[in-house]
Order: sequence, then structure tokens, then C-alpha cells
Amino acid sequence: MSASRPAAVIVLAAGEGTRMKSRLPKVLHEICGRSMLGHVLAASAELAPERTLVVVGHGREQVTDHLKAVAPAATATVQHEQNGTGHAVRIAVEDLREHGVPLSGTVILAYGDTPLLQGNTLAELAASHEAAGNAVTVLSAKVPDPTGYGRIVRAADGTFTEIVEHADATAEQRAIDEINSGIYAFDGALLSEVVHRLSSDNAKGEEYITDAVAILRGDGHRVDAAVARDWVEIQGVNDRVQLAQARRLLNDRLLTRHMREGVTVVDPATTWVDVHVDIDRDAVVEPQTQLQGTTSIGEGAHIGPSTLLRDTSVGADATVSHTVAHEATIGAETTVGPYAYLRPGATLDRKAKVGTYVEVKNAAIGEGSKVPHLTYVGDADIGRGANIGASSVFVNYDGIDKHRTTIGDHARTGSDNMFVAPVNVGDGAYTGAGTVVRDDVPPGALAVSAGEQRNIEDWVRRKRPGTAAAEAAERANETGDGQANT
Repeated sequence: MSASRPAAVIVLAAGEGTRMKSRLPKVLHEICGRSMLGHVLAASAELAPERTLVVVGHGREQVTDHLKAVAPAATATVQHEQNGTGHAVRIAVEDLREHGVPLSGTVILAYGDTPLLQGNTLAELAASHEAAGNAVTVLSAKVPDPTGYGRIVRAADGTFTEIVEHADATAEQRAIDEINSGIYAFDGALLSEVVHRLSSDNAKGEEYITDAVAILRGDGHRVDAAVARDWVEIQGVNDRVQLAQARRLLNDRLLTRHMREGVTVVDPATTWVDVHVDIDRDAVVEPQTQLQGTTSIGEGAHIGPSTLLRDTSVGADATVSHTVAHEATIGAETTVGPYAYLRPGATLDRKAKVGTYVEVKNAAIGEGSKVPHLTYVGDADIGRGANIGASSVFVNYDGIDKHRTTIGDHARTGSDNMFVAPVNVGDGAYTGAGTVVRDDVPPGALAVSAGEQRNIEDWVRRKRPGTAAAEAAERANETGDGQANT
């Protein structure tokens, strides 16, 4: 059973969300790499509606700017005063009418704070609605605790009769575990008419879209409720506690999908992934790992433990442990970490190595090259098969501009080197320990910058008398142990 393309999807996203206690509009809070509103729009986009309207109000500039970034095909319509869900839908319908857009098909109504909602659930709702020829179909759910929700009341034969709010429900009705999600499929033409008949004669003086169900039923139209397969999808998020709960549920859903596709996740409880993360089969993700943004992990790669990758590409069979990487490219069969930091523009070719306490920024490290220990590589190009000595610094900043350093193929640089950019070290060149490389080093040359070592005899005895060092030196001199050659 499939539905036709919906005439419209209307997403209500105008509320302030005071319980979030945030400067950020509630619907823009993020879970798993996407805003709550973005999750709802992604789900509705799977139906390919002819148009999508988002009703904005509180923080409308922020929400509208966000829409332009994540769903440019969606249109924002402003609810200047938040006078209820029915009022919000009426504004959306009137906006369509003002632009000469008639509503003649199915209209889906959803909410911007339901990030667990899935596209197939909306598609099933639309298909059920159209197959039955309903004026409106309510998406309902059977929940463990229905307290506070409007109950779906059915007749003895199972037909839907009405929605009763919790406060108005009898004891018998409160025992019902099927609740109204607030998500609907409407006949567009009937919706266009019924939104002008909603009353604000209630305690809050607001127009409620739930009243449309009773009005349409009273007019003799067919109304029904379709039960969602998974009740967690319809949960709204109203505070930070519920936001964390939704994040946990969505993360579990994403990890389950990856594991069923052949990925080993050692400890799902401490592993977090975003919705746009791709992981190929036979990859292993160790505990305490976060994969964010558009990160992609190649086949057979081993990630973690205690690793954070954002917008980073990892090649097949690479190993990345105890590492933070942002906008980096890690080639196949590379080794990174432990305790490495790859900043934007870091590119590691096949079989390269970046080791312990190494930071790389805007630099390319060639195939098979190694930066094993305690080094900063910034704005550099390192060729194939090179080795960078421990405690080296690529001095890329002159106080005004950044400059690049080039290290040739199969070069060997000594420990504690400073490469003062712009500078080039040729193919096969060597540099001695402690060298400050200020000038280009020709291919095959050895660069050294330190003078000959000079020992000042008896300096400790004369300058540090009575110290433990002086006493140790005196004992050594008396016994002849530890004498340095001069």
C-alpha cells in the first residue's frame, strides 16, 4: 500500500520551548548531528511533498536562517502570536491561498520537536489515510504511560470515535493506552475549510487542531486513527532531559543499523554517531568513540578507543586510537595515535604514521612517511617515505602570515628540529639533532646548525657547591667513574 505524493507537509515550529531554558529556539537543538527540526524535515522529505511549510514564531530569524541551510525548498510562514496549533495551521493554509496554491490532496501535519519520527511512518499514515478515503487520520500510538496525553477512544468494534484530553477523561478512558500523537493526515480541501471553524472558546483562548477531528466527524466525514509501529517515534522533546533521552534512542537506532550492515561496535553504550556518518563493513569501533558530522570510515578500519572524529575520512584498514580529528583525511593502512590531534586540512597518505602527541594542521604527509613523536606539523608538505624526528616544530607563522615547509621523499630529519618556513628540505636529505633549518637543504645533503660542543670543567663544583649534583660529581672524580672524555 502506497500513497500519492502529498500536496503539502506543514511542520509546526513556532513555540518558544521555555522548559529548554535556552537562548536557542527549541527546534534548533541538535541530536546526532542534525537539529530536531532537521530530523522532521528529513523524514517528511522522504514523501517528496509538493511543498513544505514550516510555521515559525519564536526565534523566527534563527529558524528561518536554519531552514535556508538545511531545507532550502521549505517555506517559512510566520505565526506572530502563538494562539494554538489550529491557529498555526490556519496561517499556513492562508499563506498557501495567498500564493494561489490550492490544497486538493493529502496534507501531513507534523511538529518540529519530534526528532525520532521516521519517513516510513509518515508514508504509512498517508497510505492508510488515502486508502480509507478519510477526511482526517490521526497518527496514534500505544504507550507505556499515557498520562497527560489525549486518549484515542474507540467503539466496541474498534472504530475511532473521538479524542478525549487527559483532564476531561473518565477513569475508564484514562486506562486507555492509545494516545494522540498530534500528527495528522488531512484531506487538503476539507482542511482549508475546517481551520476557519475552530473555536478559541476554551481555558487558554487558543485554537486547537484537535477540534478539527470532531468537527469533520460531526459533518459526516470519515475520520480514523492509525497506530504507529513504534511509539517512541512520536515522543516530543520539551526539556534537556527529554533531549538526552531522544539522543540515546536515536543513537541506538543508528548503531543498530551499522551493526546489521557488518560493523563491530564493541560498546554501544559509550559509542556515539551522527546521522550522516558512513561506516563500511568489518570496521571496528572501540569504546568511548564519537563519530560526528560527515565522517566516513573505510572497510576494516579500527577506530578508538577514546577517539573523536568530525567531518573526517578514514581509509580502509587504517588504525586510529585516542585521537581527535577535525576535517582531516586519513589514508588506507595508516596509523594514527595514541594522543594525536589532526586539525583541518591534515591529509595522511597510504601507510603514513602520526604518533604520540603529534599535531598536524593543513599539512600533507606522504605515503609511508612517519611523524612518530612529540611534533607539530603545520602548513607543510612531506613527501614519500620520510621520517620526522621527535620533538620537531614546523615554524609556520611569522607573526603576520603563514608559510609552508616542504620535506622531500625519503628525507630523514633529526630530533628537536625547527623548520623555519618557508623552507625546503630536498629528497633524501638529512638534518642533525637540534638543527634549526632556516635555509633550503639540497637533496642528499646533511644540515646541521649547532656549533662544536664545549665542556666547562668543574662548573658544578664552583657554581653549585654543596648540592647533590656537586657531591655526586666529586665522588665520581675520586673513583674515576663517570669521567667524560675531553
